[in-house]
Amino acid sequence: MSLQWTIIATFLYAEIAIVLLLTLPIASPSKWQRFFKSKFLAYISGQASIYFLILIGVLVLCLLDAIREMQKYSNIESTDHQHLDAEMQGNMRLFRAQRNFYISGFALFLLVVIRRLVQLISQLATLLAQSEANFRQAQSATVTARDLLEKAGAGDEQNKKELDELKSKITLLEKELNKEKKDKEAVKSQAESLNKEYDRLAEEHSKLQKKLTVASGGDSKKDE
Repeated sequence: MSLQWTIIATFLYAEIAIVLLLTLPIASPSKWQRFFKSKFLAYISGQASIYFLILIGVLVLCLLDAIREMQKYSNIESTDHQHLDAEMQGNMRLFRAQRNFYISGFALFLLVVIRRLVQLISQLATLLAQSEANFRQAQSATVTARDLLEKAGAGDEQNKKELDELKSKITLLEKELNKEKKDKEAVKSQAESLNKEYDRLAEEHSKLQKKLTVASGGDSKKDE
């Protein structure tokens, strides 16, 4: 394997490790959000889009080169059957082109998956934080309104009006509290569906790693 494809394969293995870290229940979304907003990542986040586009461009070029090699050696395989050595060389180069195609293709795919996972985890952490803050605010307002109701007497007409206003406020606050509870349940449901999607991606990545291991083993045997 040339230096170029060795670097891309190493990058692919690193992507698999990152995806496994993001999908496994190692840390909560809030902890990942704090990690994403750390000083180091904040330092490079300004140029993250540029790095992402550069990596996409490099992987696309490698993918196109692998496709070109596949087409080239596929044509040789279909026409040249006169010499056994030439046919074996053509088959070996075709196999390497196919291996490079899978390596670059899956590296490009996982790069997009990692970016999307980071975005989903950040959005989930933000939604959880907002839901928790709104829930506490609604609880505090409800407790305050009930305390005022307990202190309110059955006095004159003004007290009755204030009592009616407090009751209406309590009703509104209870509605908001129920809404926040439903939003929190919806966020939990979204988190569960996201974890299921993570598990599915982790299973696909495990299968991919097995295929790459088998492909690398076959390539080593042919090189020997």
